[in-house]
Amino acid sequence: MSERESMPCDVVIIGGGVAGLAAAIRLKQINEELEVVVLEKGSEIGAHILSGAVVDPKALDELLPEWRDMDCPMAQTPVTENHHWVLSATGKSDLPEFMMPPFMSNEGKYTGSLGNLARWLGEQAEGLGVMVFPGFPASEVLFDDKGAVTGVVTQDMGIAEDGSHKGDYQPGMEIHAKYTLFAEGARGNLTKKMKAKYDLEADCQPQVYGLGIKELWDVDPAKHEPGKVIHTQGWPLSESDTWGGGFIYHQAAGQVAIGFVTSLDYKNPYVSPYQEFQRYKHHPAIAELLEGGKRVAYGARVINEGGWQSVPKLAFPGGALIGCAAGFVNVPRIKGSHTAMKSGMLAAESIAAAVAAGSEHTELMDYDEAVRSSWIADELKLVKNAQPAVAKYGGDIGTVLAGIDMWMRTLKIGLPITMKHHRDYETLERADLHKKIAYPKPDGVLSFDRLTNVAYSYTNHAEDQPVHLKVCDRELQRESELEVFAGPSTRYCPAGVYEWIEEEGQEPKFQINSQNCVHCKTCDIKDPNQNIEWTTPEGGGGPNYPNM
Repeated sequence: MSERESMPCDVVIIGGGVAGLAAAIRLKQINEELEVVVLEKGSEIGAHILSGAVVDPKALDELLPEWRDMDCPMAQTPVTENHHWVLSATGKSDLPEFMMPPFMSNEGKYTGSLGNLARWLGEQAEGLGVMVFPGFPASEVLFDDKGAVTGVVTQDMGIAEDGSHKGDYQPGMEIHAKYTLFAEGARGNLTKKMKAKYDLEADCQPQVYGLGIKELWDVDPAKHEPGKVIHTQGWPLSESDTWGGGFIYHQAAGQVAIGFVTSLDYKNPYVSPYQEFQRYKHHPAIAELLEGGKRVAYGARVINEGGWQSVPKLAFPGGALIGCAAGFVNVPRIKGSHTAMKSGMLAAESIAAAVAAGSEHTELMDYDEAVRSSWIADELKLVKNAQPAVAKYGGDIGTVLAGIDMWMRTLKIGLPITMKHHRDYETLERADLHKKIAYPKPDGVLSFDRLTNVAYSYTNHAEDQPVHLKVCDRELQRESELEVFAGPSTRYCPAGVYEWIEEEGQEPKFQINSQNCVHCKTCDIKDPNQNIEWTTPEGGGGPNYPNM
């Protein structure tokens, strides 16, 4: 067996998104002598970043106050108009802005590619001396004999599907660090293990998720209005007994980002979030915008929707959770990059102080306390009941109740309750309790089949490598996922990874097309038996999102 090489540093950060990079930059701002390593599983910084996005610059203003004059791509398109549409099958109504709490305004915000913002932040980090390593997933956590995190091991390279070593085999490297920050994004596989090992969710509600699916379109220049932002609710999910909503953002270079989020707490196993998005684009108001345009990119990623009550304990010996690994998304605002960045900055400040005091592998409880007394907490507490209200009472009544609760909390007379929710896989019901949903066939103009769209995510995985989607019990998958729930994996996956192959005279076969995987993590969340585990594939594999 090849012996692993090792590399010491002060801080290793798992994930090159905006939270991890903000933490890296802040560490170097405080102490330029700190050795900081960022590991990113994508082929480059930004390759796996998917978001709408409308960005609140609050944290960016704190981190790099001159960012607007530093060629930051996010500065290109300030928001100029803000609309909220309530859709029926054929029409829409524009919700008056005065009905929304003041914090819902997008005045002073920017719309653009969060992936490009991450690329820019990566350049700023490297300019300060941060060591950024794209194409190196962290696959294993290192611990000392007291149970404290002491670093990570990067993914082995060059392993064949049968487990043998190919000619280019390279064992992963051990990165030994005084502190390790988990910035993997929503449902990170190592974050999940840290939550379990240290029981970080003992005093919070379970995290719940939505699946966000997005396309980028070049639209007719006559229809493009840079800075126009539209959010929608209602149809088509009003017909599927679930909830969620859409977004339409007019961004730079004549492009429109259009996307749809379906909450993953749906009951009907026949729901297909991908198909809901495809028929969404056929709404008359949306089809009119896209007519004459061209889809140029596609992707999907889960989003934290649990809110403040689902934020776990953030620190444990030697490590901490930051960004979407912890879950700081403001669901009503559909924003999380600013809170993610701020959490990374607060963690960096805590670590820098600990290292300066000569400490290592300690529990950074001052970071946890700093988050809970910061504007992150202030903001998320205002909207803590929004997601569970809509989840419990539906889009219409739930939205009204959520709005009342947000207004009351804004006026500091909020209801003294915290509504609860269940884990997403627990809400799925047997197939015999529901009718199949007849989704329209894609027309190849506005709507597309999944495999065609996956090509526009530029996803690539080395073919001869172990399947990174692990099925714990194949028989359970057939007896329950297929026979009881009618194979929801074939519908909830937005990339066509899962298929049930039925041949005459043989048991159905569960086929995993892992090369299609866009790393959205839906299977890890929604499988009714928690029988599928997402693990890291070989470094650099997965989507290569352009301008997303």
